[in-house]
Amino acid sequence: MKRKTQADNAIWRINQLSHTKGPFAGQSFNLRPWQVQIIRKLFTERKDGRRQYRTCLLMLPRKNGKTELAAALAIYFLLFDGEIGGEVYSAAADKDQAGLVFGVAAQMIRNEPELDAEQGGCCEIVDSQKRIVHRKSGSFYRAISAEAYSKHGFNASVVIYDELHAAPNRELWDVLSTSQGARAQPLMFAISTAGFDRHSILWELYQHAKRVEENPALDPTFLPIIYEAPEGADWKDEAVWHAANPALGDFRSLEEMRSYCARVQEIPEQQNTFRRLYLNQWTEQSTKWLDLTTWDACAGTVDWRTLREVKKGQPCLGGLDLSTRTDLTALVLFFADNSVVPFFWVPEDEARKRGLADRVPYPQWIRDGLITATPGNVVDQGFVREDINRIAREYRLREMGFDDWNATKLSLELQDDGLQVVKIAQGFRSLSEATKELGALVAGRTLKHGGHPILRWMASNMVVRQDPNGNLAPDKEKARERIDGIVALIMAITVSLSHRDEPEIEPSVYVF
Repeated sequence: MKRKTQADNAIWRINQLSHTKGPFAGQSFNLRPWQVQIIRKLFTERKDGRRQYRTCLLMLPRKNGKTELAAALAIYFLLFDGEIGGEVYSAAADKDQAGLVFGVAAQMIRNEPELDAEQGGCCEIVDSQKRIVHRKSGSFYRAISAEAYSKHGFNASVVIYDELHAAPNRELWDVLSTSQGARAQPLMFAISTAGFDRHSILWELYQHAKRVEENPALDPTFLPIIYEAPEGADWKDEAVWHAANPALGDFRSLEEMRSYCARVQEIPEQQNTFRRLYLNQWTEQSTKWLDLTTWDACAGTVDWRTLREVKKGQPCLGGLDLSTRTDLTALVLFFADNSVVPFFWVPEDEARKRGLADRVPYPQWIRDGLITATPGNVVDQGFVREDINRIAREYRLREMGFDDWNATKLSLELQDDGLQVVKIAQGFRSLSEATKELGALVAGRTLKHGGHPILRWMASNMVVRQDPNGNLAPDKEKARERIDGIVALIMAITVSLSHRDEPEIEPSVYVF
């Protein structure tokens, strides 16, 4: 009889577990052929019967079942790897991500009475410590994050690092990998989508993986398994999608991918998100964002001058991007029907110089009423304060978001004047949702901006940066020209979103 290999055993054991979420929840694993192929490669044996590979990089686009597979493997290594006193870790960049694999693994065990100690099984689940203990072998599985204050003192047998692209640095990877020296067949197993940071541990492993793909003899202990769209491939081609997504049309929805692809074709920024998270292509961090043709289609039925007049007396929310001493200041009002009314200020003595530097006609914009010149050669915050008070009365400005980097004094004064103001940090956490919302409004052609020339110019300059989780924020450093008005609009939308599940905002003192 043919000897049963480690791979055979792993496939059989994993197929005894059950899924924990989605349409397959509660059903036994039925490993797909491509998943079986991954496991057979991972458990390739040397002549002495031990595993050949010490490091594996598995790169899969989102929604191809990485978390469920990682959790199933963690359980296998805890219970069936033959390691006495084994230490199996699932690692991630932050606590929430670390908790994902643990949560799935814990539920898989609870689904099996012979495994769950509370049902008479062999595994004790300690939710508070994100730990699963197998008393008989003295082994445990634990989920840890890069946020943990200390990771030293470990003796890892197997490490499954989830979404390595999000790792803030290489410290956790290095500490865990160097803790495996006493193990008979240790494994560092990274599972991730592509990233954009060319200085990260994932990029280092990816580059090594591509070299090993070409020449396996370069590192016989390293296993690269990479599902990705080739560089330069047409990201809209469904054949490309299928090559990069082995579960597409199975448990990875083809309909959702088609829908998202159609949407991102209208939003240049989100094309990078689609390519990176859905096709596993490495992208740049900052990208041009708004398509001007689509932006122009959002002008609406009235021009900006008429819009400015007809919206008077209607309640709105605002965003203020106060300039440095010599630059533009922008206030943008955002109304319930997605109409936008912007106001801009520039120091009068700097207007011509700013125009030459930015290659736009500031003096003409001042004459056309598109922008207001403040006295002197630096921004006059007192002048701007008076204007904002007038605008707040005319438009029933109920609340305004601002960046307090250089607007603390003005914001306090406006509060004293009776205006409700709220500080908005200029980072991913505060701005991502509103940035995406603006993109959706433009793509859906439901924004109404009246064709304001300055706002259009800034939309053409708009650049966003993206974190590893697909969150977005405006990137003033990478934008070659001004984007102040779009930043102010995003802050106004941020204020709007903060009230979407609340009763109507209390009227401000300006409502008569």
